[in-house]
Amino acid sequence: MMFSAFEDDGPMWSGEGPRLVRQAIRFPATFRRAPVVQVSISMWDVDGAGNQRADISSENIDAEGFDLVFRTWGDTRVARIRADWMAIGEVMHPDDFQV
Repeated sequence: MMFSAFEDDGPMWSGEGPRLVRQAIRFPATFRRAPVVQVSISMWDVDGAGNQRADISSENIDAEGFDLVFRTWGDTRVARIRADWMAIGEVMHPDDFQV
């Protein structure tokens, strides 16, 4: 779950205009270099009375992790978002030679 804003009337649920939530993600293993990261919304709970505006992206990608960023704007009211991600790249292995 990236966030749940409706229980405490958080800004994604009660606010208007540009809003964002940023969540730091750390990879379970370190990559040799920054991997390719794909993110997607796997569940959203959005008020149906207004427009449904959403943008999800990955930022600040490096070998150890990235920032998962969800944005909305206008009068969109977002109660909850669950996001999934996948990182593709070469990981280090304990048996690799270090030159």
